Formats: sequence, C-alpha cells, structure tokens
Amino acid sequence: MSLEKQVVVDKIEVVEVGVVQVRTATRIVEDGNVISQSYHRHTVAPGQDYSNEDARVQAICQATHTAEVIAAYQAMQEANAQV
Repeated sequence: MSLEKQVVVDKIEVVEVGVVQVRTATRIVEDGNVISQSYHRHTVAPGQDYSNEDARVQAICQATHTAEVIAAYQAMQEANAQV
C-alpha cells in the first residue's frame, strides 16, 4: 500500500473581464487510485502580480493581461467603487 499526495492545477479559466480563475486539486492516491480529492479556487485579476503562480497560469496571464485589458479592468473597478 503506497499513499501519495498530489497537488495540481487542474483547471484554468479566463472570464470576460480578463480575470483568470485557477482551481487546484489536492488528491490522495493509493496504489494509483484516487481515494480522496479536495479543491481550492483563487483568481488572478488583471494587473495583479502572478509571479508565484504555476507556470501554465503565468503563461495564460502573460497572454491575456495586456495593457488594454488591465486598463479596462481598473476602469471597471473604479466605476463599481463609485456606485
């Protein structure tokens, strides 16, 4: 019987406003079979530091968080703060 804990980024999504949603799965695997699994989700907003993220998340943020997307996101945040 061999138990192993695996922590993997298993889902990355980009929503319309440029926010990158990241799901991390923590799995307990026994002899090749997943016996337990839990999830954690977090987001990376345009303009936010993503240097500590998984390499795939960094690549997606670099591709999607353009100067235009960051400016539009910040403008949306400012408009929402005034409501």
